[in-house]
Amino acid sequence: MTRQPTIPLTPVSRRGLLGALVAGAGALAAASVQAGLPASTGKSADTIDVLSPEEALAAYEAEIARLRATKVSGTPLDHLERMRAELLRALAKPVAERRWVMVIDLRACVGCHGCTIACVAENKLPPGVVYRPVIDEEIGRYPNVTRRFIPRPCMQCDNPPCTGVCPVSATFTNEHGVVEVDYEQCIGCRACIAACPYGARTFDFGYTYTADTTDPGVMFGADQAATYETVTTFEYGKAHARRNLHDSPVGNVRKCHFCMHRVLNGQLPACVTTCIGRATFFGDANDPDSLVSELIAKPNVMRLKEDLGTEPRVYYLQ
Repeated sequence: MTRQPTIPLTPVSRRGLLGALVAGAGALAAASVQAGLPASTGKSADTIDVLSPEEALAAYEAEIARLRATKVSGTPLDHLERMRAELLRALAKPVAERRWVMVIDLRACVGCHGCTIACVAENKLPPGVVYRPVIDEEIGRYPNVTRRFIPRPCMQCDNPPCTGVCPVSATFTNEHGVVEVDYEQCIGCRACIAACPYGARTFDFGYTYTADTTDPGVMFGADQAATYETVTTFEYGKAHARRNLHDSPVGNVRKCHFCMHRVLNGQLPACVTTCIGRATFFGDANDPDSLVSELIAKPNVMRLKEDLGTEPRVYYLQ
């Protein structure tokens, strides 16, 4: 079921886009100076801020292309820098022309759970709520045994089985292709949890890590920890205070949302930027020149439980 979101997702502004472009272009210009390479635009770093957003984007992409070819200090351009440029390019397109996907390279994942912790920190997740667990799978028979780690975010299915079972239409696919949960509409029946074949949804019972502390006086930083656990989150582009009210995540179903509050402001999802093995990729699959488009075209790509017809937007390389 697809409909317009009840919670508005604020797109990146021209000022915000220009700021991100200027920051990236300035960093690349500095790298060029250190490597003794001329700037591709012929402008110094002091004058880059007078460019229009379109000019800044063109200069940024040209610099990335040149650095990729010349390799500053002998090191290829990092995937994160390339994906960020592609993200900014996608945000300049109409919403309907984007298709956000995630690609996870199982060969590069080391099972550090860095993405899980980054997601917890980004979304202020309480005990029992996890958006991106890492499944530890043992393969083979002793002594020929190996392990495989499978990060499992929400699949953001194009044909999600979780949306149709909601009795109050609180979960739906928004215009960005992300399956959303409306905390003001959700009644906490948890039917969607049972319907999700990937186990990608959890329920927020309102627990905190400091609630069962027997003697808060002996725990260093107890007051600060209690305050941190009740800070406002900004999922789906809206401020959500953690309290027992209808517009709070407490008492509702929660799930991964591709960090759209970051993406729409020119930032990659938290799990992508914190992966030490560079195993997670994100971008616009409708851009034929994007990194994710290259990866999902490889012969060793797969999606989980494709036979169910859910059409997930998370791809795995194996």
